[in-house]
Amino acid sequence: MLMFKGLIYKAALILVCAAAACNSSPGAQKGRDRSARHPASSDTGGAPVAAVTPVLLAELKERAVKESSGIAASRTSPGVFWTHNDSGDGSFVYAFDREGRSRGVWRVEGARAHDWEDIACGPGPVRGVSYIYIGDIGDNGGKREGIVVYRFAEPSIEAVADDAKRKTPLATVNAEALHLKYPDGSHNAEALMVHPVSGDIYVVTKGAREAGVYKMSASAAEVGTLTRVATIRGPGFFGVLITGGDISPDGRRIALCDYATGYELRLPDGAGQNFDDIWKQTPLVVSLGARMQGEAVCYRPDGAALLATSEGLPTPLIEVTLPASR
Repeated sequence: MLMFKGLIYKAALILVCAAAACNSSPGAQKGRDRSARHPASSDTGGAPVAAVTPVLLAELKERAVKESSGIAASRTSPGVFWTHNDSGDGSFVYAFDREGRSRGVWRVEGARAHDWEDIACGPGPVRGVSYIYIGDIGDNGGKREGIVVYRFAEPSIEAVADDAKRKTPLATVNAEALHLKYPDGSHNAEALMVHPVSGDIYVVTKGAREAGVYKMSASAAEVGTLTRVATIRGPGFFGVLITGGDISPDGRRIALCDYATGYELRLPDGAGQNFDDIWKQTPLVVSLGARMQGEAVCYRPDGAALLATSEGLPTPLIEVTLPASR
């Protein structure tokens, strides 16, 4: 993350905490002490809260991952996950397992890292192939005329990849750049999702009062205009400062996170539903554990749990088993 971006966010977090009489640890220790990571908020705006217990699985061994800003579960290598740093790192993706061990570093060929904010795995142009999507969607100044989503076939994780580091990365296939525009001006966004069945792309913007949900059909061309399909408001301690998201493997649930906690939206049972009806549902608040600055959440491949990371070192890998029903 750029220096000014980090300062702005930290200042905003401190102000919000003060206004809500937050009991979190002193900000002076936030960058140095794990105890200062943000706990889940007790102010949920009246939304139901899941009775869950976050578990710290590991801390990532790859020290080059200093600002994990997105996480996605591999569709081709069981037990492997992908992440990337926030702006300033370059066009690299990092693979790791549930024990936090590095499974390799790749340079994304043909891509530029202006402000990468989220990552997703999903279907793409070739049937049966898993693709990685990278959202270059950050826009703190609100000045970008458009955003870019990079798409490339998910690399194979082999033993030889374990030795690939930031200074000696492997190379992905050439990435396809999808140049997208909002229909209503520029927006800052940090959440990118891909539907596991349709392949439709979703971007959720980040705002103090409301968040916009924008969609691009999987059949769209490489240059196109997103469609606004929903507006979401709260609940939660940080309003709708959405920093990450994912769609469940069954395509019927959505996980979102802000700096402090997580949320899940579920389609009600019934046939013939439009997936975008999910945005009308009441969110379930899901604790993602103590994170310094949470910007990443994804579903486990079986859909039964969420995994989350955080910006800042050491980088935690947290797992939360979801309730089967509300």
